[in-house]
Amino acid sequence: MANTEMSLGDKLKKGRRKRVKRFGKNLIRSLADFLGRQSLVGDMPIHDNKDFPFLKPFVDNWEGIRAEVVEILKHREAVPLFQDVSPDQMRIAKGNNWRTFILFGFGDKLEKNCKQAPLTTKTLESIPNLQTAWFSILGPGYHIPAHRGVTKGILRSHLGLIIPKDAEKCRIRVGEKIQVWRPGEIFVFDDTYEHEVWNDTEDERVILLFDFDRPMKFWGRTLNKTFVKLLKLTAYYQEPKKNMQTMEERFEAATRRADQNLEKMSDHD
Repeated sequence: MANTEMSLGDKLKKGRRKRVKRFGKNLIRSLADFLGRQSLVGDMPIHDNKDFPFLKPFVDNWEGIRAEVVEILKHREAVPLFQDVSPDQMRIAKGNNWRTFILFGFGDKLEKNCKQAPLTTKTLESIPNLQTAWFSILGPGYHIPAHRGVTKGILRSHLGLIIPKDAEKCRIRVGEKIQVWRPGEIFVFDDTYEHEVWNDTEDERVILLFDFDRPMKFWGRTLNKTFVKLLKLTAYYQEPKKNMQTMEERFEAATRRADQNLEKMSDHD
């Protein structure tokens, strides 16, 4: 009987989640035009870096940032899969192809993860109204299907760190624009435009991905702030938040075990 009740409860929960998601998508569409008109940096798929002077330190320090993610990748299997952090991403993240090492989630700092990348963290903390940030690790031969972001009130930036040699075959489409990653290069785009990614190479692609509030007029900022607060009350935010904390502890434990093993090997030498 308990199992039947659980099964029914799960079905009701799933149905409620679908309805909330559908309502959210309709709300996002209705807000998009208004937020686009409130933008102080225009409304286009890919933006001009000159509108965001805080990006320069990322270009200046990209090799140090890359060195930090190289260390993190020594514990690759402990870096969570994207769909394990956020089940809502299961349509676009499948298998073992896309891993994410999260540093900030919706403005919340993951302290233990950030200790693994102090230079990256310090640079990210200089961004006005930072929302999310993570190292995005995409496997060889993987295609991320076309999808759209949550709100036009947020812009996304990509910093190239470890890029396949045949870079032209590793690319992102944003709207009708095609962008190729290059080591040490950064660009900003609006992820509410349909976008998809191809890594048609035999190599891994690693970037630093981060989101920040779009510069907007007063009513645009106010509306977006309210929308993000409401979003934080939903499963879309609450479930990944809980998962991020668990996986942060799991990664820390994995690095601790590796360090202990190294110490034991040193003791035997």
